[in-house]
Amino acid sequence: MSGYGSLVWNGFRESRRNRVTLVVGFFAFGLVAASVLVTEVTVATFRRVLVDVGLGFMSLILVLLAIFLSSGLLAREIERRTIFLIVSKPISRSGFIFARFGGVLLTLVTLELVMAALLLVEVKAYGFQIDRSLLLACAMLILELLVTAALGFFFSSFLSVTLSAICTLGVYMAGQFGSDLYRLGSKLGPVGSALLRFTYYLLPNFERLNYRPFATYQALPPAATTLGSVAYALAYAMGLLVLASMLFERRDFK
Repeated sequence: MSGYGSLVWNGFRESRRNRVTLVVGFFAFGLVAASVLVTEVTVATFRRVLVDVGLGFMSLILVLLAIFLSSGLLAREIERRTIFLIVSKPISRSGFIFARFGGVLLTLVTLELVMAALLLVEVKAYGFQIDRSLLLACAMLILELLVTAALGFFFSSFLSVTLSAICTLGVYMAGQFGSDLYRLGSKLGPVGSALLRFTYYLLPNFERLNYRPFATYQALPPAATTLGSVAYALAYAMGLLVLASMLFERRDFK
């Protein structure tokens, strides 16, 4: 296995040592609890509630986990001095960033697939069809985690663990309400409007990656919309990782 592949795999194993697999059990318990509590509804409404709650619960858990893993990984490597052993080998700091990011993403995708399987099993157990809109929403959640983890790596490349986590969470929350900022900007003067619109385009547009409403109402968006969302997430995450690499190259570990 190459040096980069070893770093990715070690990052995945380190995440497992942090007991992150416990979130799968927590998610399963939450699904069962939600289905038991929601009883006094029609069949059609029950299906919508089950899918909406399941996807929303999955997104909440995995996003928080992505922030936790990505915002603290680089700082922990520096604190434990393991970063000196790694960068002394023929691996650049940029390569280290991308390899560690790959390990975090592998962890998140593995957990997301397990959670998605649990959700699909429960949907099928209640006699509902597993349609393409639900599968698409599960797949698009991976892109949401991709951008969130990239945000965490970007901030952790020059901030402490606590500040990195706070900034990542803050930007994630702001990115959920980007369209509101844009609409608010249209009601302000030229300066305020330009500032808010600049902020809108600068922030990650997580609304664009949220396909849960489509799955809830069993609707499929146009293929061009989906492809645009995929391209947007990949480009935004890559831009953040490149910036993180540039900042990390200039960081003094002393």
